[in-house]
Amino acid sequence: MDQIARTTKDIGNLLRNARKAKGLTQAELASRAGVWQRTISNIETSASGAKLDTVFDLLAALDLELHIAPRSKMKPGDLEDIF
Repeated sequence: MDQIARTTKDIGNLLRNARKAKGLTQAELASRAGVWQRTISNIETSASGAKLDTVFDLLAALDLELHIAPRSKMKPGDLEDIF
């Protein structure tokens, strides 16, 4: 299941969805990643200032990885194909 994240809000939402899909609480994920529960909350609500190392710790704790790809370009007619 590939998902696109272009903002900190997108990353927060993706991490929250992955955590919930695994049935983990914020506290449980925090324990697995070695961070505070408040850190999880801040990232999931896209509060700025999260360290990249912390994001990678969370990805590892959720058994996820980051893939970097060229940004996709949408044409005006592409939006209609989505719906």
